[in-house]
Amino acid sequence: MGHTLLQKVWDLHTVRTLPTGQTQLFIGLHLVHEVTSPQAFDALRARGWKVARPDRTFATVDHIIPTRERTRPFVDVLAEDMIAALERNCRDFGVRLAGLDDDRQGIVHVIGPELGLTQPGLTLACGDSHTSTHGAFGAVAFGVGTSQVRDVLASQCLALEPMKVRRIRVTGMLPSGVYAKDVILTIINRLGVGGGVGYAYEYAGDTIERMSMDERMTICNMSIEGGARVGYVNPDQTTFDYIKGRPFAPAGDAFDRARAWWTSMASDRDARYDDDVVIRAEELTPVVTWGVNPGQSVPVVGRVPSGQEPAVAEARAYMGFNGGEAIAGMRVDVAFVGSCTNSRLSDLREAARIVSGRRVAPHVKALVVPGSASVKRAAGCSMCLGMNPDKLEGSQVCASSSNRNFKGRQGSPTGRTLLMSPAMVAAAAIAGEVTDVRTMITQASGTRSLKPEA
Repeated sequence: MGHTLLQKVWDLHTVRTLPTGQTQLFIGLHLVHEVTSPQAFDALRARGWKVARPDRTFATVDHIIPTRERTRPFVDVLAEDMIAALERNCRDFGVRLAGLDDDRQGIVHVIGPELGLTQPGLTLACGDSHTSTHGAFGAVAFGVGTSQVRDVLASQCLALEPMKVRRIRVTGMLPSGVYAKDVILTIINRLGVGGGVGYAYEYAGDTIERMSMDERMTICNMSIEGGARVGYVNPDQTTFDYIKGRPFAPAGDAFDRARAWWTSMASDRDARYDDDVVIRAEELTPVVTWGVNPGQSVPVVGRVPSGQEPAVAEARAYMGFNGGEAIAGMRVDVAFVGSCTNSRLSDLREAARIVSGRRVAPHVKALVVPGSASVKRAAGCSMCLGMNPDKLEGSQVCASSSNRNFKGRQGSPTGRTLLMSPAMVAAAAIAGEVTDVRTMITQASGTRSLKPEA
C-alpha cells in the first residue's frame, strides 16, 4: 500500500517517538518574524543557549510595517520596539535577516516561496498561524506559538501529535469570477471551522492541478481556518517551474536531482486516506463572509442565515445584519487587498483588471499592499492584523482579501470585516458596497451582465 506525502515527509524527519506518543520532528526550515520571536530569543539568552541551526533559519520584518510611512522610528512605539528587538536578536544569534531596507523583505509567507527557501518535502515552522501556506509546494508546514519558536531555535525540532489525512478533491472548471479564495471559503463553510481538527488537508483534483502556485498558496494559507494542522498540494511540474532559478533553489544538476526527489515525495496513487471529500468547481460562486469567523459565509447572491443558534445570532448582531438580509448591497467603508493570503502580483493584477477604467467610490478608503519588496518596495501585513496605523476606525466595514474576520482583527474592537477574493474587494471598492464581481467582468467584456438571484 502506498503512502501520502504527509506520511513520507513525517517518516523522513522523525527523530524519535516521545513517551507522550508525540513525534520529535526535525524542522528543515524555520522562518522568523518580529511578533512571535522576541520572547523566544530572550529565553535562549537567559539560558545561555545558541540557535541550533542558523543556516536553516531566516528572518524578515513582517506584520508591523506601516503601509504609508516607513520612516524610523515608527510612530507606533510597540512596532518600533519589535523591529529593534528582531534586529538585535538576529545580530546576536547570527540569523539571516531581511530587514526594512532589504530587497528580500516582505510578508514571511510571500518571501519564503519567492526566494526559493520553500521547497517540496521540507518540514517548515514559523510562529504564525498561516504557515500552512508553504504546503502549496508539497512541504509540511506548521504554524507554532512563541514557546515552540523557542524550541525550534534551540533544537531545530518540534514535538507534534501525529495526524490523519483528509483528501479534498476539487474537480471541474471554475466559472468566470470565481477564484481560489472562493474555493477555500467554500471548503471551510462546508466542513466547518473545526472540521479539520486532527487532520492534514491534501488538496487534489484537476481544478487544483490547473491552478498557479499563487492560487495554491491562497488555498493552503487558510487551512488553519478550517481547523486543519497543515494543508498541502502534491508537487508537480507547476511547482518545479516556479522554484527553478530562485535565489535559494538548487541549480544545474543539483536542481535535476532535487526535482527527482521532490517527485518521489508526492502521494502514491494507492495511498490510503482517512477521509475523502469532493467539491465540484462548476457549482461554485463568489463567496463573502457575513459573520465573525471564515466559516460564516454565503454566496454573494445569498442571504444572511436566519437561524437563532447562539453563535449565529451573536455574529449577526455584531455585524449589524438581519436574518434573511441579502449580503449584496452591504455598504463598505474600507477596501483592503493584501495579507499573506492575497498580496502576490497575480492578486494585484486581478484587482487592477476589475478597477481598470473605473473609480473607487468617494466614501471608500482603498488600500493595496504588495506582499513583498519584489512586488513593490513597501511590504507588510498592514490591515490584516491591525498592528500598525492601518486600522479600522469605530464600526467601519472592510471588504478584505485577508484570512480572518474575527472581532477586532483589523484594529478596531467594533470594526467589521467581510472576507472575499481580491477581485471582489475591487468590485466592492468601486460600487461602495458588496457586489457581484461577475457583473463587472461581463460588463467589461461587452456581454449581458448577470442578475443576482432574489
